[in-house]
Amino acid sequence: MPVAQKKKSFTLGDLLKVILNLKTTQIIYVLLLVAAFLIGYLLARVQILEKGSAGTVGAPTAAAPQQGQPAAPNPEDVKKKLTVGHLPAKGNDSAKVTIVEFSDFECPYCALFHKDTWPQIVKEYIDTGKVKFYYRHWLLPNHPQAVPLSHVSECANDQGKFWDMHEKIFTENTAGTLATATGDTYKGWAGELGLDTNKFNSCYDQKTHQKEIDEDQAAGNEVGVSGTPTFYINGVQLVGAQPFAAFKAAIDAELAK
Repeated sequence: MPVAQKKKSFTLGDLLKVILNLKTTQIIYVLLLVAAFLIGYLLARVQILEKGSAGTVGAPTAAAPQQGQPAAPNPEDVKKKLTVGHLPAKGNDSAKVTIVEFSDFECPYCALFHKDTWPQIVKEYIDTGKVKFYYRHWLLPNHPQAVPLSHVSECANDQGKFWDMHEKIFTENTAGTLATATGDTYKGWAGELGLDTNKFNSCYDQKTHQKEIDEDQAAGNEVGVSGTPTFYINGVQLVGAQPFAAFKAAIDAELAK
């Protein structure tokens, strides 16, 4: 009866013998393959690390507080200076909590707040009569669409459609379509919302509401706004596209007083 032979394992030494038995050109070919593999692996790792540090384009997240940022202003001092502006509030006049947002329609963090947090605030606090919410303009100089979009919202407000246009603009922002939007695009939105387009177009072309937009900017500066979005919850400052839990904690604290 034949004796079963043991299977011999292939060792690193065996691999070296194979390589040594190869011709010079074959060795070079093998080394090139190994080098290509290592370079590809290293490049992939670098890309992963860069994405991890920079975040995904178009999907910003709330940045952690950084050293050197100014301390949040005293809520009582804010209450003495803060005004709600001229745009219509969303919510019950008798609500115990007032929120004033300073925002920029082109700001990606503002769009993130609108997409992820705003619907929950509306459902839990505005629709239930607990919160009254105001929007004010605070425009960032590096956003070329911010000024025209603020005029778009103001001209819609003239016809009682501010919040409808607010929703439309941030929906477009989230979809990433603002970069290619023009005056004609905005005028098309007015038609979609059922506005009198002649009145809207005239308002937009003449920049009828520049004074009110400038007043909002100055009001934000007065209470310490330095970026968007910035919120004041009964005077308590909350900065950035914070998760709903952060707003809930701040609102509930005010409701409990």
